Amino acid sequence: MSLEIPLADRAEIADLFARLARLLDERRHDDAATVFSDGFRGRSPHGELRGLAELVALLKGSEVEGVRTQHVHGDVLVAGTGDADRASADANQLVSFFREGEPPHKESGLRVACTAERTAEGWRFDGMEVTLLWTRDH
Repeated sequence: MSLEIPLADRAEIADLFARLARLLDERRHDDAATVFSDGFRGRSPHGELRGLAELVALLKGSEVEGVRTQHVHGDVLVAGTGDADRASADANQLVSFFREGEPPHKESGLRVACTAERTAEGWRFDGMEVTLLWTRDH
């Protein structure tokens, strides 16, 4: 049972973090299936989620009128699980909250730990645990 993961799979899984950031920042919540699998399960400071419908509802419900976000992921680590169609991945996430044309009024640092599965459409996150590490209001 090898924990090695092919470079092409590693790149596609790491790319999910960039796609997630764009989805969140552009508020394209209805496109969640391009990043998450149908059977997604998640845990965050907002609680537990099961399925894409709950995830999309949470994302839409957390929007604040006039407030935009910029998500940046770094220190992405991807690891095999011994199953060629599953992997784990985690990253640090920085989120800036701002109003158009103004500097951020709030910033947060989070740790995002995920599981990913290979689907017919490509790799998708099927599990995610988001841990708030810090937040700062300006």
